[in-house]
Amino acid sequence: MLNLSRFLRPMGKYVVLSLVAIFSLVACASDGSPTLPQASQTLKTHILRLLKERNARNVMVTDPGGKSISCADGKAKQTFSATGMDLDNKMSPENIRTALLGALPRVAEYRIVDGKSLERAIVVENKKEGAKLTLDSLRPGVYKVSGETLCLEP
Repeated sequence: MLNLSRFLRPMGKYVVLSLVAIFSLVACASDGSPTLPQASQTLKTHILRLLKERNARNVMVTDPGGKSISCADGKAKQTFSATGMDLDNKMSPENIRTALLGALPRVAEYRIVDGKSLERAIVVENKKEGAKLTLDSLRPGVYKVSGETLCLEP
């Protein structure tokens, strides 16, 4: 029987050192922020789930996103938008915005960035997920939710 242990032991040290180096690089590269692709997928998911929470009908994606928009410092962001109809097609834009804001906690935790008046769009942000949403309605009975990721490393 061959005695291979004297050859495998030195190789084992190299394997362990290689794994330690790889895990160290991964740990240093991840600061807890989402990547641009992760934030972009989260953005799409949150917008579509929000419209689903409101039982929106005839949901249409108006901006499919997928294209990176340059930001400062070599970072980029992506966008996504969708619209839908409320079951009550006469609901005022102010009530539509209020309904979207009320349903949002069932989707994810966002904080209001700009929501001083219900007569205009409400802007909310989730820094942990890297997303910013604009909750709006341009006419009675119509939901309009648009969003963008924060500026992130591509």
